[in-house]
Amino acid sequence: MNQLPKISESEWEIMKVIWKHHPISAEQIMPHLSDQMEWSEPTVRTFLNRLLKKNAIGYEKSRRSYLYYPLVSESDCVKAESRSFLQRVFNGAADLMVSNFIKEAQLSDKEIEQLKKILEEKQGKEKQS
Repeated sequence: MNQLPKISESEWEIMKVIWKHHPISAEQIMPHLSDQMEWSEPTVRTFLNRLLKKNAIGYEKSRRSYLYYPLVSESDCVKAESRSFLQRVFNGAADLMVSNFIKEAQLSDKEIEQLKKILEEKQGKEKQS
């Protein structure tokens, strides 16, 4: 799929469950939602219908219910959302975004080492190009 659908924050909550537990029915989605989500089943079905119209999910009929599955990958959606966020909030300046997050985040030594490793790998790839 070339064009990824724009997914709202609420739809992301539904998609997270579908990505992790597909195929899944509307009734089965409810217990997987965060406790802060006090959505009724009709609300979940509304979000499912929106995601169907956006071609983010598909469904198959199983007896009396529909089982939903993703049509877009989580990693592709995360990448697209990250690019959109970077452009919208930091005007495309990745260094500004990363430095801002690092300054504000509480990072463990392990997380710092992982970040160093990622930067070193990125630096190595750039030199090879």
